[in-house]
Amino acid sequence: MGFSTDAIHAGQKPDETTGAIITPIYQSSTYAQEGINEHKGYEYGRTHNLTRAALEQNIAVLEKGKYGIAFASGLAATQALMTLVKNGDHVIVSDNVYGGTYRLFETIFRDYGIDYSWVETSNLDDVKNAIKINTKMLFIETPTNPMLTLTDLSAISEIARSNNLISIVDNTFMSPYFQNPLALGIDVVIHSSTKFINGHSDVIGGIVLTSDEKINERLKYVQNAAGAVPSPFDCWLTLRATKTLAVRMKQHQENAIKLAEFLSSQNYARDIIYPGLESHPQHELAKKQMSGFGGMISVDVGDVEYAREIIKRLKIFTLAESLGSVESLVCIPSEMTHASVPKEKRDQLGVTDSLIRFSVGLEDIEDLIDDIKQATEK
Repeated sequence: MGFSTDAIHAGQKPDETTGAIITPIYQSSTYAQEGINEHKGYEYGRTHNLTRAALEQNIAVLEKGKYGIAFASGLAATQALMTLVKNGDHVIVSDNVYGGTYRLFETIFRDYGIDYSWVETSNLDDVKNAIKINTKMLFIETPTNPMLTLTDLSAISEIARSNNLISIVDNTFMSPYFQNPLALGIDVVIHSSTKFINGHSDVIGGIVLTSDEKINERLKYVQNAAGAVPSPFDCWLTLRATKTLAVRMKQHQENAIKLAEFLSSQNYARDIIYPGLESHPQHELAKKQMSGFGGMISVDVGDVEYAREIIKRLKIFTLAESLGSVESLVCIPSEMTHASVPKEKRDQLGVTDSLIRFSVGLEDIEDLIDDIKQATEK
């Protein structure tokens, strides 16, 4: 089936009792049992929920995987993935990831004896050189947040396989519509489903996708044992949102390309970072492993006070710490999403105090361009 068909139908069928087309919200904490260990496959709401199961199957199909495991947030999903390693193990991580991922690894999991190396995973030699005898996992974000640096997924999956490593890709920025890492040999995909997958600024969620049966069994166990599960209502909202994921992503990209082209003509935009521009150093790789370029743009205007003044004057772009929503959002990562990353590391990565990150929404592009014009011309 095509993506839009799967997005609308995968994991869902009319309700057997009433014929309702939309998957019900099974807002139940527990289930009646006929006898001890005699039930209809459902025992307790944390362990089983049909609405959640429908969402998990739906996104698994979209990511071309067999299994989906939903969590209460993207970070809860990331935390669950760290149960695949143990004390004394070593993990290689893309050096420019979401600030919350950096905080989780460096300030929590290091205390549990897990070692992390922050590597520019776009450089395959650096990845190979970082592998140790106790390395167990490659955790890749591509494109990265907020520098939009790409990692060659086919090459990374080969490195992982040849060294018996678990390969994980955070695919939040692209969504399953524009990129499918599992199809390129990656073991596990993770999303903050808060972002493009849900896309309406009304749900916090995370999901892990895989075709590996053992990884699925472990993460399903952790999902139940640790209990960081999404509510049935949040699952229902997200399941409703995936039905329009294809049309939303098309419009996100159409607007982003036009906005990036406009910014390219502006003198104040010192550095415009968008994989869809030929000026992006990995534009060819983007065309190779992605079917589109997404809706995220980062721009360095070269001056901290000027960046803050632009943010203050924007009227349609909303200053907020999120992305991937129907409304356009803007932030200064160094002071918001990546504030937990040490300044020296941010500077090394290019996450300067004058870098602005735009999440381009679905408004009329003429209005978005006019909004930036009025914010910069004053």
